[in-house]
Amino acid sequence: MSASAAEPYKRSPVFDENTLPAGLRREHRTKPGVWGIIRVLEGRLRYQVLDPASEMILDPGHPGLVRPDEPHLVELLGPMRMQVEFYNQLPKL
Repeated sequence: MSASAAEPYKRSPVFDENTLPAGLRREHRTKPGVWGIIRVLEGRLRYQVLDPASEMILDPGHPGLVRPDEPHLVELLGPMRMQVEFYNQLPKL
């Protein structure tokens, strides 16, 4: 990727533990060709990729990369604030 990294074409609202949509807490995926970055602004969040299976804890210093059409979900680990950025090419974390 060149020095001019891709800019997100869309950002979700900032969600907290009370406003995180139920749809993000169960299996979902981005559309083909759509990449995402889950950015935790405060607190922690468990990010689970279902195929291939993996999981990681996201926090302000550790964002999560969402690959196109990859089934995943997030799980609350307490109070948090997060936002999702959407890209049409592989973003730089």
